[in-house]
Amino acid sequence: MHSKLAADMFVLTLPLAEKIIRPVIVYVFLIAGLRLAGKRELAQLNPFDLVVLLTISNTVQNAIIGEDNSITGGLIGAATLLVVNNIVVRFLYSHQELDRLVEGNCEVLIEGGHVRMDRLKQELITLSELETAAHKQGFGSLEEIDHAILDPGGTISFTARKPGPDTARHDEIMARLSDLSSQLSALQAARG
Repeated sequence: MHSKLAADMFVLTLPLAEKIIRPVIVYVFLIAGLRLAGKRELAQLNPFDLVVLLTISNTVQNAIIGEDNSITGGLIGAATLLVVNNIVVRFLYSHQELDRLVEGNCEVLIEGGHVRMDRLKQELITLSELETAAHKQGFGSLEEIDHAILDPGGTISFTARKPGPDTARHDEIMARLSDLSSQLSALQAARG
């Protein structure tokens, strides 16, 4: 009984080469598929995208492990994925042009305070999703944003608008009035 249990858990039912080749093929396919799907899939901006990513992992599970459900087979598959990913990342690190081809370029979503609707449409990001991402980074509204950039990894970086000369002058005058009011209150308290 124990020998059958040990065999089921640790003995490979597929050749070792197949256990290594299967995860490599799935890895390459998923990298290409996610690249074609766009940055949105990486950003996980909504529940639908998360569901797609989770079901993809379940869908390709059998392609990676084949008919082998042993612990050894699973560990070999996982180790293969980790090693292949490490090799790819190291290779792309030293080949920047190829890295840009694989990962893509940044996309400017807001430029000079103006929302680039054509870029949002291209990346399949709705205006409300952009506003939600801005709120998560502490902005009250898109009017507060000068630039928004969608990075190749799917994150959106926001840059706040700098106050114009009129706003800066107004803030300076208000600060001086506040100081004068404080000084006047102090003088009145000293006299009274």
